[in-house]
Amino acid sequence: MSIEIKVPVLPESVADATIATWHVQAGEQVSRDQILVDIETDKVVLEVVAPEDGQIAEFLAEEGDTVLGEAIIANFVAGAVAGQEVTKAEAEAAAPAEAEETSDALSPSVRRLIAEHNVDAAAVKGTGVGGRITKEDVEAFVKNAKAAPAPTSAPAAVAAPLAERSEKRVPMTRLRKTIANRLLEAKNSTAMLTTFNEVNMKPIMDIRKQYQEIFEKRHGIRLGFMSFYVKAVTEALKRFPEVNASIDGDEIVYHNYFDVSIAVSTPRGLVTPVLRDTDKMSLADIERNVRELALKGRDGKLTVADMTGGNFTVTNGGVFGSLMSTPILNLPQSAILGMHAIKDRPMAVNGQVEILPMMYLALSYDHRIVDGRESVGYLVAIKDFLEDPTRLLLDL
Repeated sequence: MSIEIKVPVLPESVADATIATWHVQAGEQVSRDQILVDIETDKVVLEVVAPEDGQIAEFLAEEGDTVLGEAIIANFVAGAVAGQEVTKAEAEAAAPAEAEETSDALSPSVRRLIAEHNVDAAAVKGTGVGGRITKEDVEAFVKNAKAAPAPTSAPAAVAAPLAERSEKRVPMTRLRKTIANRLLEAKNSTAMLTTFNEVNMKPIMDIRKQYQEIFEKRHGIRLGFMSFYVKAVTEALKRFPEVNASIDGDEIVYHNYFDVSIAVSTPRGLVTPVLRDTDKMSLADIERNVRELALKGRDGKLTVADMTGGNFTVTNGGVFGSLMSTPILNLPQSAILGMHAIKDRPMAVNGQVEILPMMYLALSYDHRIVDGRESVGYLVAIKDFLEDPTRLLLDL
């Protein structure tokens, strides 16, 4: 039985997509729900799985091709290998013979990886079906090769000749191109300014130290800093509605809800999934949702719904060691808060010098909608909430 493999229906905001990676090759036996191909859009990566046990009979789109929603990209034959019904064991037994008969036994992604690292395919031991070489096999071979000690008996290896120097060109992914375009648009189409402040993190660190164990037992998740950040941001947004607004043409749109985007670094680039209705979330709810979004981002499982919306963004460069930065706006939002590394510094407290864990805050905002009074007042409100978390509970 022949089945057409199609591109999934694309969201309204996504015009087309790109074939990112084929995980199988023509004639390779696959099982039901096995991932066949990754299709990259401007926002997320979509996975297309096998509808039945069977094989790809013909590719109609190659890696790098631009495709539209519901376009046919391959023909799939259910339960067949080489045009006849066989068992999975027979298919696996036939695979080595096929690999010997054709030089195209490697998938496009594996061939590209072998070319990038200049690896001899014959030296790589395949662990895939029928002994086929997978991407993981090549990566493991390259890693082991780098870890192996260099031979000491080769005098010619004293200095590599200039002729051996090389460079590699890799096309930008759709997500990376989209990020680049949005950053340029934010810089060129807004009147962006950044204001700074600093916050004493000792009160929150003391709370975490005192209640961490109890909190984790009660809610099943660790108490981190992000829940305090999001709570402080949300309460401050209630007091400064201009920061929670956006510009649409010649109109200012004031939002009466609080959706906070969280900047997440993924292998494919920086994305900003959204926490919705943060004013109704507890600290535990925030921690669970942030962790879920971070894991989905790491595994490439974020959906278009996860990425859509958001009135304000929080980005934490401190996890990478950043001491201070000027974050760039996430359009169409009017402001973004940058958190940074917590460092012990000498501070003057009541005429005495104390060593305190201090963190810089940076608020970038669109001056077309947010004035200096509101921006500074908003940042000071966040500082006050973080330095005295009791204010969050008492709504002060």
